[in-house]
Amino acid sequence: MTHTVHPYSHRLGILRDWKSRWFATRAGYKLALRGDVLIREYLEKKLKGFFVADIEIERSEKALRVIISSSRPGMIIGRQGDGAEILRKEIRSLLLKHKLLGEKVNVKLDIKEIKSAETNAAVVSQMIVEGLEKRLPFRRVMKQMLEKVMANRDVLGVRIFLAGRLGGATMSRTEDRKLGRIPLQTLRADVDYAVTKAVMPYGTIGVKVWIYKGDIFK
Repeated sequence: MTHTVHPYSHRLGILRDWKSRWFATRAGYKLALRGDVLIREYLEKKLKGFFVADIEIERSEKALRVIISSSRPGMIIGRQGDGAEILRKEIRSLLLKHKLLGEKVNVKLDIKEIKSAETNAAVVSQMIVEGLEKRLPFRRVMKQMLEKVMANRDVLGVRIFLAGRLGGATMSRTEDRKLGRIPLQTLRADVDYAVTKAVMPYGTIGVKVWIYKGDIFK
């Protein structure tokens, strides 16, 4: 029997890097970890609908850097760049409120743009959620998304999995669609994975997306 492993953690240290990059002593580890969880929860709630793919956190003694990857960076930054500054101040005040940041620690915020949104599993899953929450037929959403993703030259395989009360049915069920191939056990395979949920009036629908972009031989 096989064990189901997370495609990201399965490749940590091989193809993928950690999303939180810092070192702490035994006493400071707990506070730093709690701070990371708080930042991620806050940003995911605040930036819902902005197609945020990744939130990375780097820490040093004097600075804390939050790197947000999004396919819509302009919406986060704002017209005069004031949106990013407000967000930075809110992150700082949130951590100070919970006593998880030193007074002299500088908080920095970097916003990175994702060039091809259709090749990023997190962005694709959010696009599917957007379609489902607009009450579009789930089969059409899945089919259109599969074709959109496979239209990219880099993508060799895609799989979309939905679970819940699909189409408002009384009983929950699962729906699975796949194009190309997804080699989950191959460590050098660049498999991007994301899981999100669509909040519907009759319950939540879970959305999982796998995107295979070829092998990395570096």
